Amino acid sequence: MTVSAARSRFADVIEETRLSGRPTYLTRHQRPVAAIIDAEQLDRLIEAAEDLADLQAAQAARIEMAAGAAPVPWDEVKRDLGLT
Repeated sequence: MTVSAARSRFADVIEETRLSGRPTYLTRHQRPVAAIIDAEQLDRLIEAAEDLADLQAAQAARIEMAAGAAPVPWDEVKRDLGLT
């Protein structure tokens, strides 16, 4: 959907997107420039991306440990995270 078409019926586009559960892609000169997505779906996507990043970091840490890297002391981790 073009940006100008979406602008002219913005409330309807939002409601259609929310009800369908599918994002609405906005285009300018036939190129995608933005998307309208249901807020709950966006929250789930962000949470999934954060979970994936955590899993990747854990896997990288396991690989480092298997290669002989020294573990980081818990007190240092807490300090680095601002928990102390």
